[in-house]
Order: sequence, then C-alpha cells, then structure tokens
Amino acid sequence: MSDSPVSSSDQHEQGSDHQHDHDHDHDHDHEIAHPIFATLYDLAPESRLLAPHREYLTRDLSGRLLEVGCGNGELFPFVAEGGDDDLEYHAIEPDPYMRRRAVRNAREGEVAVDLRDARAESLPYPDDAFDVVVSSLVFCTVQDAEAALSEVARVLKPDGEFRFLEHVRADGWRGAGQDALTPLWKGVAAGCHLNRNTVDRFVGHEAFEAVDVDRLEFGLFPVTPIVRGTLRRRRTERVDLSALGTPFDP
Repeated sequence: MSDSPVSSSDQHEQGSDHQHDHDHDHDHDHEIAHPIFATLYDLAPESRLLAPHREYLTRDLSGRLLEVGCGNGELFPFVAEGGDDDLEYHAIEPDPYMRRRAVRNAREGEVAVDLRDARAESLPYPDDAFDVVVSSLVFCTVQDAEAALSEVARVLKPDGEFRFLEHVRADGWRGAGQDALTPLWKGVAAGCHLNRNTVDRFVGHEAFEAVDVDRLEFGLFPVTPIVRGTLRRRRTERVDLSALGTPFDP
C-alpha cells in the first residue's frame, strides 16, 4: 500500500465523476448517528476469535479495494498486512461518530485510505470500479440490504470478489428468539437486525456466483451463527441501446 495520509469526505468535496444517482436515494435520507453505541464499540475489547476471519477477508489484496461500512476502522491493520504496495483502499462509513474514530485510527496506524461519508445503498463510485469489495458485520444494519447488494455488484469489476463476514438468523428456537429480540436490539445496537437471512440473499443474487461459503460455529447468542464467504461477480455484457439506432416504426 502507498504511504499517503488518510483522506476523508469530511475534509473535501467528492468529484462528480464518482457520483451515482439513484431514484431510491430519498428512501435512505434519514441521518445515521449513534454516538453512545460508537463510544461503547470503541471501548469493547477486540475479539481474538474474529482475527483469522478478518485475515480471510483481507488476504492477497491488490488493485482497488472497497470496504463497505468500515465502522471505527477495525479492519485497517488487516488490510495493511494483506494488501500489496500498490493497493488502492477506499471505504465508506455513514455514521459520523464511527467515521471520526476510523480517521483517527487510520492516521495512528499509517493506513492510506480514502474514507467517505456514504451509504451502502448508494455508493459514490462508477460502475466496475473495484477488484474486491469487503463487508464485515455490516449488512445487519443496512437499511435496504437488497439495494446495498445490488450496489456492490454494480461497482465490482467482472470476476471481482465480494468477501463477507456476517451474522445471520439461526435455526429453530434460537431463530425464534432472535425474531422476538430484534425490535429491542435494533434500538440499542445501531439498527442491527439479529434475524436477517443475509447470506441466503447473497448467494441467491443473480449477479454473483458462490466461490466459498462457510458457517462458523462460534459466537454467543443472539449474535450467532456467523458466516463468511467469497462471491464472484458474474461476467455480464452491458447493452448500449444507442448503438441499435432508432426504433422501427411500421
């Protein structure tokens, strides 16, 4: 990775060439800000159990990388370790309290990252922009998970990888318990949904093919099970309708 300092959208305006407008943007215009949760999350001890799985997300990185929802920057040191010298690292984080901590941690760790204030449902990047996209315990809090996944597919290059580590709804009584707890849990855990079938949504998306999906038998109820994996963006041709000429008028 390069040794240039961290940049943040809090410090500069985003260029129009990186913008992507969506008809559904107005559906996601409420502010995301959880100062108490950010403080508690920052104070929580790092789980050693997650370390090998974060290494999985960040191993052998090259080209352009996007992290969706970087939080306070827990993945930064793993990216620094797993990325080559030419890695171009981008990240988004919509919560300003988390983002400030991420900027601080990137500077302290001398991690070069272009960090932006943006939501997963409306990524401020052009099509086919990244070689790898990663998410680590993010899609539980995304307001519109389907829109966010479609955005990941859009910004990934053909054959690009989407690597993820996400907790999902359990089976049986544990799943029923998560259903019951989720309304309360969302209020105290920054909108986290305990009962999403996130990985089923991932592997069922037409833009991806599954490369590797593993259900991990660790963690504590209600935030369990955890699934990690890699999807590959399928090769699809974009049709330029303008090249087809004017419609036939009988």
